[in-house]
Order: sequence, then C-alpha cells, then structure tokens
Amino acid sequence: MRVEPVTEGALVDRVVERVLGFPRGDRAAVPDGVVRLLVDGHPSTHPEALADLLVAPLRAAGRPVARVRVQDFWRPASLRLERGREDPDALLDEWIDVAGLNREVLDAVGPGGTGRYLPSLRDPATSRSTRVAAVDAEPGLVVVLDGALALGRGLTVDLAVHLALREPTLARRTPPEDAWTLAAYARYAREVRPEEVADLVARVDDARHPAMVVR
Repeated sequence: MRVEPVTEGALVDRVVERVLGFPRGDRAAVPDGVVRLLVDGHPSTHPEALADLLVAPLRAAGRPVARVRVQDFWRPASLRLERGREDPDALLDEWIDVAGLNREVLDAVGPGGTGRYLPSLRDPATSRSTRVAAVDAEPGLVVVLDGALALGRGLTVDLAVHLALREPTLARRTPPEDAWTLAAYARYAREVRPEEVADLVARVDDARHPAMVVR
C-alpha cells in the first residue's frame, strides 16, 4: 500500500472513473446500469462537498444523478436520542434509518426494486417528514450519497469512498462541544475499519492536499 498525493480535481476524476467503470463484469446484476455510491467521512472532511463535485462530471458523462444525504434519513429524534443527545454508541448504531434508506432509495433502484426513490425522508433538524414526491430512476442512474459513520451499517451500496483522518487530526478538528462523538469514531475505526472496507480511500488530514491510498 502506498499514498499518492492528488489534487481535489484528480480525486474527483478518480471517483468518477471508478463509477463509470462499474461493474466491470456482468451489468445484468444492476438494473439499467444503476450505481449506488457512498461518500463517507467525518463532518470536518465535508463528504457532502466531494459528493456535490461528482454531480457535474457524471452528468457530463451522460449519467443521471440522484444526490441524497444520509442525514435526511436519520431516525426520528424520539428514537435516535432516546438515550440522550450525547451518547456515542447511539450515534454509531442508532442514528441512521438504515431500513428506511435502503427501502426508499438504495433497494428501490436496485435489483427487484420499484424503480422509484425518495430524495429525502425526514428533516434532520425537526424529524418531520419532508413530504417529497418519489422520483423515477432513470436508466444509468448514479445515486451519490454522503454521510458520516455510514460504512458497515448495512446500507446497500455498490461503491464506497472514505475520507480518512488520523486520530490526532480528527480530535483536533472536533469542536469541544462535540468531543463526546470521538468515542463513536474510535469504535467505528476499530470495528468497521473503514479504510479497509471502502473501495477508494483518500487521506485528507491536510484538506488542501488530499492523497489517495493505493492498494
């Protein structure tokens, strides 16, 4: 394994190339060439920013894109905060509505799915339904999903990108009021091993100078 410095643009190009080349084998396994991509990372790595940057080049390559956020599929506050607002185990295990996200988006556009997906389910601030209408999945759709602590949760994705931070960097970037979350990220690193399970890994300790992990 080696680490290769890249620009932000090169990182985007690498991810787009991987999406456009998926799957390399029998495309019949994925209806109409649909690809479900997850960009995972600590909030300070801004996975949503990378996910947003993927939209234009994918569309330029002729692929329709569904831009979806994990936080729009958090469980209702009454459930995810049942053990309090600062429980690291709940943050890791109970915040994401995995069943809802799979049912309404990831499985819906996959094999045997309805072919229609919900762009969002709940407002993360109010927990109220966003009441958006279901959308037809176009042939060749790429679902670009971003979130934190999202690998190893059982989400049905085809490709995953992880934005990696060393432990000291993660601690330094976490505001004092969010220090309670560090235990969740320590468990995540220990139990999920995101740098091993993701298809693409970029180290972003220096946000201005990302580096691809080349296996």
